[in-house]
This record gives sequence, C-alpha cells and structure tokens, in this order.
Amino acid sequence: MQTLEAGNRGKARGFTLLELLVVVAIMAIATAGVGLAMRDASQSQLEREAQRLAALLESARAQSRMTANPVRWRATATGFSFDGLTDSTMPSNWLGTDVRAAGTGVFVLGPEPIIGPQRIRLLTLSQPPRSVTIATDGVRPFAVLADAEASSGAP
Repeated sequence: MQTLEAGNRGKARGFTLLELLVVVAIMAIATAGVGLAMRDASQSQLEREAQRLAALLESARAQSRMTANPVRWRATATGFSFDGLTDSTMPSNWLGTDVRAAGTGVFVLGPEPIIGPQRIRLLTLSQPPRSVTIATDGVRPFAVLADAEASSGAP
C-alpha cells in the first residue's frame, strides 16, 4: 500500500503546457471568427449599392454605345436617373433608405468609346457616416475604389 501512495504522490496533476496552448489557440481562432462575422451592416449595404451602381453605369454605357445616343447619369432627390436611354427598364432608386450620391453632377456615359475620368461618391446618412467611391479613368469600366485609392485620386 505504501508503495502505491508514494508512486501517486510523485506524479504531477494538472494540464501540460501544450494542452494550455491548444486551448488558447482555439479561443483565439473562435474570437477572430466572431469578429469577422460581425460586419458593419451599413458599410456592407453601401458596398452593395456601389457594386450595383457600377454595374448599372456600365450597362448604360454599353447601351449608349450600341444606340449611338448620349446617356447621362444624374443623382435625384430619391435616387438617380439615366437620361437618354430608349429603354426605361433601368432602376432609378437606391436599395437602402440612407444612401445618397454626393454632389449633383451629371455624368456623360457615351456614346464615345472613351469618356473622361469620372467619380461618384456614395454616402450613408447613418451614424457614423460612411462613403465609397465609384470611378473610371474613361477607358476601364467603373469600379468601386478602396479607401486608399479613392483618397489618392487613382481611378
């Protein structure tokens, strides 16, 4: 009996360093996953609106080239409009209620194959306000710019 008790007394009880490191690593991965999953809804909505507008602008640009009619895009109080399209199936409103285009400029989309450099900045009215820029250099298609590209002036 005494030999068994002496043998048990010499063994350490508890977790090894490797087991603790594995648990900490699992917790770090889970925390990072939760952080990435909790995206800001207003920012993702604004990015969707920007992608949608870029596609609409390219579609209007292609229609302008096909019909040889100038097409103009302009922001309105409730959304936007495409002037000069013979087919009026293009949408004219934002999907979100708090999205607006900054400025009241008119953007010519064609019919020339090369247009001037153009930029449209979309804003949210939510707090904190956010913005995203859609731009083209006149040759390439409209694209949503990252924050660094938008501030540097590169289309």
